[in-house]
Amino acid sequence: MSQAGGRETRLPDGVDKPSFLEKQRVRYRWFDHIMEAATRYQGSKGDYFAAGTTYFSVFALFPLLMIGFATAGFVFANNPELLDKAQDKIADSVDGSMGKELTDLMDQAIASRATIGVLGLLIALYAGLGWMANLRMALTVQWGPEPEKAGVVKTKLADLGALLGLFLAMLVTFSLSALSSSSFAHQVLEWLHADDLPGASWALRGVSLVLSIIASWLLFTWVIAKLPRVALPLRNAWKAGLLTAVAFEIFKQVGNIYLQAVVNGPAGATFGPILGIMVFAYITTRIILFATAWAATDPRNRKYEATPVPDRVVISPRVEVRDGLSGRGAAAAVGAGVVAALGISAAARRKR
Repeated sequence: MSQAGGRETRLPDGVDKPSFLEKQRVRYRWFDHIMEAATRYQGSKGDYFAAGTTYFSVFALFPLLMIGFATAGFVFANNPELLDKAQDKIADSVDGSMGKELTDLMDQAIASRATIGVLGLLIALYAGLGWMANLRMALTVQWGPEPEKAGVVKTKLADLGALLGLFLAMLVTFSLSALSSSSFAHQVLEWLHADDLPGASWALRGVSLVLSIIASWLLFTWVIAKLPRVALPLRNAWKAGLLTAVAFEIFKQVGNIYLQAVVNGPAGATFGPILGIMVFAYITTRIILFATAWAATDPRNRKYEATPVPDRVVISPRVEVRDGLSGRGAAAAVGAGVVAALGISAAARRKR
């Protein structure tokens, strides 16, 4: 038995001397917290839920593309000059029959823009609810066992509200991300006539990075606090949200280098975009789930953990059927017979 930040850490059975890793857990509370979160993440099948959420994320892209085509169709239908410019651009970029096929596809999308838009919205709603249900369950199990399922209508309405809330949170995040973009920052420097100052580019990168982390911090804090089916206050999720934002920013920087190396190859040019989306969704989901496990193992949040539901007690009568008399039963029968015989004999003597 050892102490880690005021909390007892039990050593494995048969181990008297702690290992190097266990010593570090005892010495550093933050390291013990990370190891405890990793144990919770693995025990709650974090990788399994991340893979399922990634599937629904990729599946939801197709209806979103349909909505994008329908939106572009309405824009081009109301602006013929823009349509002519787009078709000319396609003709200049793509030679031969492929260019004509693309322009024909654009004409078909414009002609059926209403149908494509309605179908896209319906499929997007279905896929979005499935994605949200999977994501919420993945986040919830990091807090403990899966809760009992509520009614279908109530659950779907709650998932729809969570989906709309996430959409609004992403709008706020994207607005802040736009302020942190390099093009907007360069424009601000030009307005201030400070673009030629020494060190301006480095300061610009630093400010953009900080704003990007702040935007991600707000989004992930909301996700960790409000998407699980656990009533967690926002103030109890800000540390986990910051951890997610920093890890996500590091992943974005490394991912850009990885994608540039993959897309340059012949196979990457064909499969690179879809593989990039899948890898991005999977790693991002894993980061969020691990941060949720980190928040769930925070001592301040212990009271919000889901309590396991006890198993139902089934009472069933036990009936035993035995053939013949046992030894005790035979002895009892003989004794009862002897007593009865003595009683009858005594009664007969009294009558005489």
